[in-house]
Amino acid sequence: MTGISGRWRWVRNNSPLTIVHGPWSVFKINYNNHQMQFSPFPFFITDFSTIEPEIKQGTTGHAEWRTLFRDNIRIRLVTYSANYLADHWCSKGHIIFCHEGEMETELENGSKHLLTKGLMYTVGDNSDAHRTYSEKGCVIFIVD
Repeated sequence: MTGISGRWRWVRNNSPLTIVHGPWSVFKINYNNHQMQFSPFPFFITDFSTIEPEIKQGTTGHAEWRTLFRDNIRIRLVTYSANYLADHWCSKGHIIFCHEGEMETELENGSKHLLTKGLMYTVGDNSDAHRTYSEKGCVIFIVD
């Protein structure tokens, strides 16, 4: 079974659904057990306001990172100041959800994408180098 949704093409044979964008396999969903695999760690509620922010200076503005780790998973609540522009191109993969405000993500190919409150984007490791700009500031939730 195959289908196309926007720029994404999905293919389902007898096993996991594979979603591809261009020639790259983006991710696989195993419909037999519907499970993402985490290493064992206990249930834990996080109050990000209790985590001391780490200030990261941008080319302009700054970012406040409130970070916690669960084994090899980094989980962050990041606040970008007004006029924040990242000082580097990032090649790390992320899942990013915009909690408040909006930000513009520029890809190294020159394309620009606006992420507003309630939207999410995903990018894989070493896929599309990107950098962030926020004119008015924003709060985002990041898992990588």
